Amino acid sequence: MATMSIGKAWQDSLAFIKREGHLLFPVALLFLSVPLAIVQQMVPANYMQMQPGQTMASLPPLPAGASVGILLGAIVMVVGSLSVYALALRPGISVAEAIRLALSRLPMLIGASMIVGLALMVALFAVAMVGGLLAAVIGKAGGVQLSVLLMTGVLLYIGARLVPLSAVVIDRRSGVIMSVRAALALTKGQVGRMAAFLMISMILIFIVQLAVQSAVGVVATLALGKESGRSISDLAVALTSGVLNVYLLVLTARIYRQLEEAAA
Repeated sequence: MATMSIGKAWQDSLAFIKREGHLLFPVALLFLSVPLAIVQQMVPANYMQMQPGQTMASLPPLPAGASVGILLGAIVMVVGSLSVYALALRPGISVAEAIRLALSRLPMLIGASMIVGLALMVALFAVAMVGGLLAAVIGKAGGVQLSVLLMTGVLLYIGARLVPLSAVVIDRRSGVIMSVRAALALTKGQVGRMAAFLMISMILIFIVQLAVQSAVGVVATLALGKESGRSISDLAVALTSGVLNVYLLVLTARIYRQLEEAAA
């Protein structure tokens, strides 16, 4: 049985991106960076720069146009992600073929995501009930803290088990239920590695995006003013996000292939 190695998956990803970057990065720019940049401009500034102690409930409702734009942008970005997966998992496929495949498999991913979301809601509700019982025993503050820890653990566990879901959807012709089952089967016994992969990826992406936003934002604001500075900073973050996602998606595709070999 083959052994899954994230280090090897990373090396394979770098080699693949170096060879096929001329296909991957234009797709990421068009389907990931551009929609994100547009959505950022549609969302009011007070949503993007919330003050300490401020909650979403205290903000005015999003304009209808912004809500529709966010939904459309999210769909376009999902298609872009699936297209990158197609390019990474099916050598020799053209960009047009990858996009068509992504569009054809989009309903499967949406359906799988809805099932996962429902299961997650049930799990979080159960955790909230447990937290309520704990609050009655150890006090409200302790109960809240334990509830937060439990919810974080549930989210991380489910995320770790479903790391290869998008890759499964784009690579196989399985239905909604079979795709979810396949992702769960592939990550059986790999929760620790997948959880570490998720956490490290999220932390690194957050740090890089924050650094880009801060550096570009400061320079652009000093040179062009607050509003223009924010627009340029958002654009820089969107471009950076597109590049980072190419590496993350290809790496996830390589991890998926290794999980297949390990399960064989």
